[in-house]
Amino acid sequence: MGTTRKKQNPILLLGTVILALFLAAADAEYLLYKDSSKPVEDRIKDLVGRMTLPEKIGQMVQIDRSVASADVMKNYFIGSILSGGGSVPGQKASPETWINMVNEFQTGAMSTRLAIPMIYGIDAVHGHNNVYNATIFPHNIGLGATREPPLVKRIGAATALEMRATGIPYAFAPCIAVCRDPRWGRCYESYSEDPDIVKAMTELIPGLQGDIPANSPQGVPFVAGKKNVAACAKHFVGDGGTVKGINENNTIIDWNGLRKIHMPGYFTSIIKGVSTVMISYSSWNGVKMHANQHMITGYLKGTLNFRGFVISDWQGIDRITSPPHANYTYSVEKAVTAGIDMVMVPLNYTEFIDDLTLLVNKGVIPMSRIDDAVSRILRVKYAMGLFENPMADDSMVDELGKQEHRQLAREAVRKSLVLLKNGKDSKQPILPLAKNAPKILVAGSHADNLGYQCGGWSIEWQGFTGNDRTSGTTILTAIKGAVDPTTQVMFQENPAADYVKSNNFSYAIVVVGEPPYAETAGDSLNLTIPDPGLTAIQNVCGSVKCVVVLISGRPVVMEPYVDSMDGLVAAWLPGTEGQGVTDALFGDYGFTGKLPRTWFKSVDQLPMNVGDKHYDPLFPFGFGLTTEAAKGNY
Repeated sequence: MGTTRKKQNPILLLGTVILALFLAAADAEYLLYKDSSKPVEDRIKDLVGRMTLPEKIGQMVQIDRSVASADVMKNYFIGSILSGGGSVPGQKASPETWINMVNEFQTGAMSTRLAIPMIYGIDAVHGHNNVYNATIFPHNIGLGATREPPLVKRIGAATALEMRATGIPYAFAPCIAVCRDPRWGRCYESYSEDPDIVKAMTELIPGLQGDIPANSPQGVPFVAGKKNVAACAKHFVGDGGTVKGINENNTIIDWNGLRKIHMPGYFTSIIKGVSTVMISYSSWNGVKMHANQHMITGYLKGTLNFRGFVISDWQGIDRITSPPHANYTYSVEKAVTAGIDMVMVPLNYTEFIDDLTLLVNKGVIPMSRIDDAVSRILRVKYAMGLFENPMADDSMVDELGKQEHRQLAREAVRKSLVLLKNGKDSKQPILPLAKNAPKILVAGSHADNLGYQCGGWSIEWQGFTGNDRTSGTTILTAIKGAVDPTTQVMFQENPAADYVKSNNFSYAIVVVGEPPYAETAGDSLNLTIPDPGLTAIQNVCGSVKCVVVLISGRPVVMEPYVDSMDGLVAAWLPGTEGQGVTDALFGDYGFTGKLPRTWFKSVDQLPMNVGDKHYDPLFPFGFGLTTEAAKGNY
């Protein structure tokens, strides 16, 4: 059974171990920045004082996971990683796969001389929407229709749990843009055209981060614990006010207008302890926000006393010049001098590191600016508890897509629905629909398409099509589950008028709308829904009683089709839980949603917002018919 070993003296062995431990302890320097009993500001000061310039600049860099590795983290002292839209460790990746990836990168960060943990961030903008099997909630425009900030707070808390299920502690949310023109491709990311509603919906922040203690100093970032995540108010400032709604364009407005319309959400976010603020691609009166020192350093950090860190958007500093990246060293100088602390350089991070190093060594950017940036980043890392708990674990994997979160999303869907028309004659409403009708027709491109239902920023950056990319309930499936077992449900995406007339349907539900899009790809000057949407409305509603359920990220052209409809429901971009739509259609719950934005008659009227002199909408801001829950609807 192998060679005989000489017996060792246990007392001698114990003494050797104790001596080794004593010598190691004598060698180990006390590190104040690792001492959780000390004040955070003292820990920050101690750590910054120990850091070299490469270590400081590394902290200011955020890269995409596609170019990250443990070695990159270690060699470049990288401070943060993100998953851009659709940047995942694998299709249909499990929570454990996400956790292992995050921990591999964190191991690299922790193996550096000072062992400063990295932050992993992701666009969890309507739930943990990049991740397979996550609960996808309605987009912000739908939540704005609920007029219910406590609901939004609960969604934030659920989203935080689903993010922690995959080991990710930082959400690029909420978007507190005030969309003033629906031609903007990001309008669905805005809660409302009304700054008061946007301000109220910043309740997502304490949902994500936890409630800030009453004695917390104003402007200091706050994250309650391991069930919470850091939030990001975006995009500072004026992103929803660009000319003609063109994404990343110029917002022309005076200071009073900017402060009154686009700024209130930031005041409130900072009071609620938001950890980070992301800068907008757009310009204000011709000045790129990514280069606006007056607004970032002067107003956000100075006047509003924001103490967390300011982050750029994806390749945002490249866009300071036109064309982008034309003079990168200049862009680095302008952005960092303006007050951006963490720079999202997702792919070509070495160029940024080299240029910023050169600018500091030449004295163009003072070390005090670098120290301010690093101090702010570390302040957020301390607030998140990353120094005490840098590694993700699998204790919360069951939170991803769990039933309670799906029920919450279903509640949000039904409360977000806005009933715009209910019967051609007000004395004969079509809703709620009878569950026990003999035969009904379901039509339209969006009735049985989970991807269309979720919209952009869902699994992929631009969204997806079909039903196999994540789990959820389509509206068609929800209808089949809601009606009486004896009811025959016929589905045709684009039925001919003759088919509709000849089948003796009791009524039809037509589900049509916009295909998914995100950012510039969604900019639209005509705001029409593509065919066969309008054809389906004409063919069906001209032949049988019909309710049109509109899936869209904004108001779209509905004239001259409204007259032919018996019912019209704005369902926005409801997400994975289609049963929320049928909850109201069939009267299990009443309709309660109110328009979060003005519904125009013609695009020629745009921009048109409530309070404007020439206000002549199809449906005004705040409009929404209500119904009571049906009794005995069988």
